[in-house]
Amino acid sequence: MTENADRPRGGLALRIVAQPADANIGGTIFGGWLLGHMDMAGGVTAWWRAKGRVGTVAIQSMEFHKPVLIGDVVSVHTDILKVGQTSITVQVEAWAQRDMAPPPGINQSDGGRLYLRGPRQEGRQATGPDRVTAENLKDEGRG
Repeated sequence: MTENADRPRGGLALRIVAQPADANIGGTIFGGWLLGHMDMAGGVTAWWRAKGRVGTVAIQSMEFHKPVLIGDVVSVHTDILKVGQTSITVQVEAWAQRDMAPPPGINQSDGGRLYLRGPRQEGRQATGPDRVTAENLKDEGRG
């Protein structure tokens, strides 16, 4: 994905409103807050695919394009890139909607690639759908 892309890659995994407690004195949201939510969304997507516990072991890269401001609606999109025997690679992007702008909003980050791994004792390949959707959740009785 490039900074000029006008649509997010992958499915919507998390949506949250940036609050004053998450900002510095200038009203800009801390990068760690955004990264934490991106990690959470990537983890949920990997957990869904693995049908079990996973944990982030590495973040390959992260680039922030524009600041997130108080009141922005942040949407985090994820896309599974690779599934191995004990690991899953997830592409994660954050987009922000400001002042009731129509979706998808402004691309806030790019290139967030998370590597997640399940518990070693399980030793089984991840199974399940590549994307978390409302239909998947209904099928599993979670929606």
